[in-house]
Amino acid sequence: MAELKEQLSLLGKKTEYRQDYAPEVLEAFNNKHTEYDYWVQFNCPEFTSLCPITGQPDFAEIRISYIPDIKMVESKSLKLYLFSFRNHGAFHEDCVNIIMKDLIKLMNPKYIEVTGIFLPRGGISIYPFANYGRPDTKYEEMATQRLLSRP
Repeated sequence: MAELKEQLSLLGKKTEYRQDYAPEVLEAFNNKHTEYDYWVQFNCPEFTSLCPITGQPDFAEIRISYIPDIKMVESKSLKLYLFSFRNHGAFHEDCVNIIMKDLIKLMNPKYIEVTGIFLPRGGISIYPFANYGRPDTKYEEMATQRLLSRP
């Protein structure tokens, strides 16, 4: 438990919300079950960002699913990270890809996918999907298959 407390600095402390995009708040801890593959899924139904052109708010559910390797993302840090987009101007597709890339950098997962289910604005909804499988592994093939099988 002491090792875990050394890896994580946000749990048990007063929550401070960042006012702009803050990837530095992400924290990881060691996966205790590296002997086999399993899924971890997060749903953030209250994601908000700003249109970079109009400044209008965009609302979405962000779904993150991954197969961990050595590191895993700590949930409170992920929540604070996702909330840091609140005043950040980025298109829907950018948000999904930025989130995925930041999580790859943090954890180096075997596989990850991020979906944004954005509410309609101007009469149209956008559901961007991004995924990644570790190169030269079965997870790279999995990423291709899952991307190509999307509706």
